[in-house]
Amino acid sequence: MAAPISKQLRGYCKQCQHYFLRTRISTKNYCLGDQRFYVSVPLKRTDISSNFHRVIRKYGLKTGPDFSSFLQIEKTKSVNIKLNQRDEFAATPYLSLDALSGRKRKVFFDVYGCQMNVSDTEIAWAILQGNGFEKAKSVTEADVVLVMTCAIREGAEQKVWNRLEYLTALKKKRVSLKSKPFMKIGILGCMAERLKTKILEREQLVDIVVGPDAYRDLPRLLAITDTGQTAINVLLSLDETYADVRPVSLSRNTKSAFVSIMRGCDNMCSYCIVPFTRGRERSRSITSILDEVKQLSDKGVKEVTLLGQNVNSYRDKSGGQQYSVGQLQLPQPDTSRGFITVYKPKLGGIRFAELLDKVADIDPEMRVRFTSPHPKDFPDEVLSVIQERSNVCKQLHLPAQSGNSCVLDLMRRGYTREAYIDLVHHIRSIIPEDPCVP
Repeated sequence: MAAPISKQLRGYCKQCQHYFLRTRISTKNYCLGDQRFYVSVPLKRTDISSNFHRVIRKYGLKTGPDFSSFLQIEKTKSVNIKLNQRDEFAATPYLSLDALSGRKRKVFFDVYGCQMNVSDTEIAWAILQGNGFEKAKSVTEADVVLVMTCAIREGAEQKVWNRLEYLTALKKKRVSLKSKPFMKIGILGCMAERLKTKILEREQLVDIVVGPDAYRDLPRLLAITDTGQTAINVLLSLDETYADVRPVSLSRNTKSAFVSIMRGCDNMCSYCIVPFTRGRERSRSITSILDEVKQLSDKGVKEVTLLGQNVNSYRDKSGGQQYSVGQLQLPQPDTSRGFITVYKPKLGGIRFAELLDKVADIDPEMRVRFTSPHPKDFPDEVLSVIQERSNVCKQLHLPAQSGNSCVLDLMRRGYTREAYIDLVHHIRSIIPEDPCVP
């Protein structure tokens, strides 16, 4: 946490009417007004320690927002930015629209981990781009460096720690460049969610820590760091799917794209950290998914991959739809034969088979893939869609995890070795291998 403001004050800038702080990486006076170093009017130490409030009045300084700031938003000059966030975010009472804007600062993304992290990076970039940030071509020219992290293995986290050593050295070097603002470093994703404040304690030069469900908060968190403070938001959500955010690809002229259809996981395997870093399972509305795929098709994308921690357990209940068998409203079989779930069975909603069929129908010339599935969520309806639709790739990622039933039970996978083998034979009976493929 930042030191009290009474210990941070060092002087008053007559040129831009802002006060100076002593930063963490420099003992020089740094003006918060236009992010430059100036010769300042020194404040007496006795004034700061003995009668701080009189010093505030003398130099015209402010300690921060008071109660009235939360009742009425300060009128600020209009800023030409696109606020596509929720209404309450745009009306943050203690930050002006100018502070929330990117002011053309350049952002560089350093991505580690799975395809879901690539998709999350595109979501985060869409949010920042809509608030006035620009993309940096390299890390050396960036004003903000955001590291998208993975926590599934220890080796993945060690790569991030090694990268942070380089970034912190680069940040210290930027202090000598008075023509540029200080570099901001942020940790995003699963590692941020797992370690939380421990990252700030270990790496003193990390400015923000943001969990997978808090990317909408990035502009506000970056605005807070402009005052020399660190910021963190690792709250998990029960309903956040970023359905209204259109991801912006980091690569130009790409012919493939990832489409996130659900987030989180409820399986609670005994060895897996995903439910604790990604939260509970929730699905996007089918309408928002189909609209995004249609837009990608119009842009010339030739292959889409549907993404989710447990992608084939997709269940959209936003419309209150129910499966029907004859005249009775009954739940459709949710799992493969011989598989069970560790959670209470869920009923109703649009399932993955219907979504996959509708996505494939948008553009017959566009290939469709999905990852990562769970073996328990392969009912015959899903297999039939894969077999019938020529543009759904005849390729399945079927995690086994172990070939020992006792180990699978300890892992809480919900199936045995025999059930897994039976599922493989059943899949091949419905989707025979292509004899033309070696």
